[in-house]
Amino acid sequence: MELQGLLERTVDGLGYELVSVELSNRGRMLRIFIDKPAGPQGGITVDDCARVSNQLTRVLEVENIDYDRLEVSSPGLDRPLKKEADFVRFAGEQARLTLRVPVAGRRNFTGVMRAVAEGKLQLETDGGLVSLDLANIDKARLVPRIEF
Repeated sequence: MELQGLLERTVDGLGYELVSVELSNRGRMLRIFIDKPAGPQGGITVDDCARVSNQLTRVLEVENIDYDRLEVSSPGLDRPLKKEADFVRFAGEQARLTLRVPVAGRRNFTGVMRAVAEGKLQLETDGGLVSLDLANIDKARLVPRIEF
């Protein structure tokens, strides 16, 4: 069975969203990042991580997935944006993007995500509105907004 699909189905079934999966130490360590689906939320708690970890431990054993260590964590305040749905969900938030191919001579952009349509992200930067192809985005993360 394909690991990504197995993890996604299990995490989704528990009512969470699979943000990303990292394999390290030659695939011996699985690091899973989870979030709560869109809507009013208080973020991921230690209890959420423990619940997902316990379920994944059982599922991975049943599916004979060989690993040494499993970590389940929140994606953090600077959550990565990977899927088109992530960009739609966090529209209105500030993000830091790195592109694969430069646009207007730049690969790095920071701005407020305004809209996503037809595979393009409208990003409001200090220099104005920029239209970026989602397929050209190499890395994207939310910029944490901390209010005291």
